[in-house]
Amino acid sequence: MTVLEEGQIQIHTENIFPIIKKAVYSDHEIFLRELVSNGVDAINKRRMVSMAGDCIEGDIGKINIRIDRENKTLTFSDNGIGMSADEIKKYINQVAFSSAEEFLEKYKNDQDTFIGHFGLGFYSSFMVAKNVEIISKSAIEENNSIKWSCDGSPNFTLEEGNRQEIGTDIILHLMDEELEYIEPTRIKTLITKYCDFMPIEVALEGEVINKMNPAWRKNQKELEDKDYIELYKYLYPFQGEPLLWVHLNTDYPYNLQGILFFPKITGRADWENGEIKLYCNQVFVSDSIKEVVPKYLLPLRGVLDSADIPLNVSRSALQSDRRVKSIGNFVAKKVADRLKALYKENNEKYAEIWDSISPFLKIGAMEDEKFADLIENIMLYTTTLTIDEDTSEKKKEIISVKDKCYTTIKNYIDRLEEGSEKRVIYSTDDLSQQNALNLWVAQGVEVLKTDSVIDSQFIPWLENRNNEIKFQRVDSELDNNLQEDLPELVDKDGENDSDKIQLLVKSAIKKENVTIQVKALKGESAPASMILLPEQMRRINDIGALMEQRLPGLPDHHILLINQKHSLVQGLLKLDSAAIVLDSNDESPSRKLSLELANHLYDMAKLSVGGLEPNELAGFYSRNADLMGKLVSSYS
Repeated sequence: MTVLEEGQIQIHTENIFPIIKKAVYSDHEIFLRELVSNGVDAINKRRMVSMAGDCIEGDIGKINIRIDRENKTLTFSDNGIGMSADEIKKYINQVAFSSAEEFLEKYKNDQDTFIGHFGLGFYSSFMVAKNVEIISKSAIEENNSIKWSCDGSPNFTLEEGNRQEIGTDIILHLMDEELEYIEPTRIKTLITKYCDFMPIEVALEGEVINKMNPAWRKNQKELEDKDYIELYKYLYPFQGEPLLWVHLNTDYPYNLQGILFFPKITGRADWENGEIKLYCNQVFVSDSIKEVVPKYLLPLRGVLDSADIPLNVSRSALQSDRRVKSIGNFVAKKVADRLKALYKENNEKYAEIWDSISPFLKIGAMEDEKFADLIENIMLYTTTLTIDEDTSEKKKEIISVKDKCYTTIKNYIDRLEEGSEKRVIYSTDDLSQQNALNLWVAQGVEVLKTDSVIDSQFIPWLENRNNEIKFQRVDSELDNNLQEDLPELVDKDGENDSDKIQLLVKSAIKKENVTIQVKALKGESAPASMILLPEQMRRINDIGALMEQRLPGLPDHHILLINQKHSLVQGLLKLDSAAIVLDSNDESPSRKLSLELANHLYDMAKLSVGGLEPNELAGFYSRNADLMGKLVSSYS
């Protein structure tokens, strides 16, 4: 065969980074994405040029990959526009020139159909091949086919080829260490990963592998719920069904399509890198888009497809660009709009998925002021108020789903008595705050339940944002309407029963940091004793625990509230009053028992809020058994 030309490949470093074999791309497998993308571009070019009358129209576009085990080759064939000898010299030998860019100058009508730079993408083949051949026949020039070959050095040969049909063959003579790419299973996996949603058929040995026609490229009106669910299950198998989805489609000021899904949050949620897949003109680029999507939306799943997201030279990573932030803001707004629409159209469904979506919204609100403005009126809270309670006004805007009722801060405030303080009573843990919670609820006070880990940070943020509203946890302090005003007699020493109980408990627990209060609590189920944590003191303790990466324990400074109406406290008072005062330093048995019972009240109060450390529990059980034994023996 006659050699038409020999020469050296020209690399224009003033336009791109130096093209060095195996330096641009980090993953060798990327070569398949690049070569198939080039084939798709060639097919689209032929379609457009034929529409302009500059070449004959071809058959339906198709890319076929063939494996030759014996010769250790991998061949990529397309029926696209092909190349002439001059085009090969220009687009392959002079790497810095992009055939896509020059082509678009001439045919500007449909830029979205072109994926990228043929010259640069083509050179990824040298990561896996020791020798590469191009055999191409142009659809524009009526010449014989051309064969170009290169062994990875700057040297090449150009000669007549033997291809009869218009299009291009790229033949890779694989290196010995890259023979994994002659395995059909490996190639199928790569086609599915990178080329699954390309608009052109991609076949292996004649079998079409890719799906094509992705849902995110279709009009939303053409799709049904089952289409979205099918896509989700295909992209994320064995993950169940999504809670809801957001269909994105805009062409100004940038081109962006996509579908984002809200998954059911589990311990697997990725808040660092995310699980959203990035595509560029239907070509898979990356499954980590933390530069595009705000961090609080990273655990969402789905696809973003845009040719306007700036990629690096190998299309494997994002570059910093103001468009990236703008796209992120657009995505956040569309997510907020979708959630607001669902809340307005079907608030019961919205409440059903609230527990799964609340982490996104709460973290997003704290991190993004604009996002907070969009979603503040659709933030839900579990309420102790139920729709079957007395007045119709209280029922207003309460959302009942299964065994829970939900409301918003705005609706909670609207239900407060006119002229009363704008105060939200809330709990964060049903178990440890059960005693205090029951006291409020028994007196008809509506309590909001905020029981997620995020809420220890979210509540202070919420209060700071709504500075006209006071947020008070159920166990921070008790209102007068939770207490009874009992008249008390003063003895000859000027002491009343409350003073005596307070002095007895103080003598028993011997803790200067603990403030002891004696109150008469309303309700038959009111506890004998309980711990109160003043709001600001507790928040400081929570922040300290967060900074030290530990669970918040019981602060050293706290309030021990003794319920003087409780029968145990009444009996304790009588027992201590009957104690015989001895002349010596010894205490009478009755006095000792009184002190033990007083200490037991403190132990029970700490136990109810999780305030007993593991090493203290054994002592509590031992003291409790001894105390019960003494009480039983006193009646025997």
